[in-house]
Amino acid sequence: MADNAAVKPSNGNCLANLTGRCYLLDTNVLLHDASALDAFDDRDIILTVDVLEELDRFKRENDERGRNARRVIRAIDALRTHGALREGVPLPHGGRLFVLVDTYVEYLPRGLDGSIPDNRILAAGLFLRDRGVEVVFVTKDINARVKGDALGLKSEDLQRGTVSFDELYTGWRELEVPDQAVDAFYRGEALPAPADLQPNEGVLLRAAGNPKHTALGMHRRESGRVEPLQHEAARPWGLQPLNLQQRFALELLMRPDIQLVSMLGQAGTGKTLLALAVGLHKVAEEKSYRKIMVSRPIMPLGRDIGYLPGTKDEKLESWMEPIFDNLQFLVDPELEKSGDKVQYLFDAGLIEVEAVTYIRGRSLPKLFIIIDEAQNLTPHEVKTVISRAGHGSKVILTGDAYQIDNPYLDAASNGLTYVVERFKQEPIYGHITLAKSERSELASLAARLL
Repeated sequence: MADNAAVKPSNGNCLANLTGRCYLLDTNVLLHDASALDAFDDRDIILTVDVLEELDRFKRENDERGRNARRVIRAIDALRTHGALREGVPLPHGGRLFVLVDTYVEYLPRGLDGSIPDNRILAAGLFLRDRGVEVVFVTKDINARVKGDALGLKSEDLQRGTVSFDELYTGWRELEVPDQAVDAFYRGEALPAPADLQPNEGVLLRAAGNPKHTALGMHRRESGRVEPLQHEAARPWGLQPLNLQQRFALELLMRPDIQLVSMLGQAGTGKTLLALAVGLHKVAEEKSYRKIMVSRPIMPLGRDIGYLPGTKDEKLESWMEPIFDNLQFLVDPELEKSGDKVQYLFDAGLIEVEAVTYIRGRSLPKLFIIIDEAQNLTPHEVKTVISRAGHGSKVILTGDAYQIDNPYLDAASNGLTYVVERFKQEPIYGHITLAKSERSELASLAARLL
């Protein structure tokens, strides 16, 4: 269909002004990103009455989905002042918003249940397609995209906020340099940095004439040079880095001028252990921060913990068990009296645990904040968490982009990888991707083979 063509469906809906490529949105798109109505430039957007009904159901929830539902409903209500939604109302960033109130279940094949809201949205897409509209079905639900494609509807994920995971910034690189440059580096002489190095990017310098002759450095934006690591000899809480990436991670965690650190890696690569070790060192020994705050998403999309039994502390204790395991190893590797020692850290106020959903609205000054399993957060949720950091705080995000529990996120669209892409050029940020499992030989083989 040509961009300037007009369509007027035969059922009486006033879609005469619907032109060009149009986007039919699933409810989960709006629950994931409350500003999604602004994500399609000057294209027309279509919602069905089923989407409005689902927004109305979710608006009562106290989590991120509920807040997004309420925000979208308010935005749609404000648009009503500009005309009739059935006929299309102009959107602030171009295009129009149309609301379809009729049902089109007769367009579904017999194999699809017309009582399911997602199928009724697909039916609306089939109706529009049959009327000559160039319609694209947009959903965060993989299965819904598969069904749309099987029905002959062009189906896409919401592209805003996604990154190319295969090309994601790793936080370090290898540079081949003359042999004498490595020797000079060991004497404390910084090297000029290539123009494409990011701030705080780790560098493995390798001598051209002797590949085994290497040195580790990090790019400092203020000097424009690769300088030796400042904390290479540091052993926070007795923990020794075991590989190249862990040494870069330790440098980023130890440096006070870096306020935000992200660490990506599979199970056993040491992300959480390193963050906790440096946090204990900074809080208990250096006293650079008031305490460590550790948080994890309770459930995908930041749901409340009310469904868990017991008091809030008891609920968090069961959910934070992986954190306690790491603390036990740090305070007592022999695990003889680790339980008492870990409890002391909490009793002394050195560590606080909190659900991500309860961080919203708080101001958190001078804290060492660790957000574990951050790959289960949406970009908006990560923004909410980072924006809570007060003066003098440091935020560490850890996670594994291959272990995402949120059904509407993947390696390219989760909040953790989004941060890596958006922050990589900022001088107060550092990132490292950890590749090698150090938990055990068995764990390493499982990560590699399974």
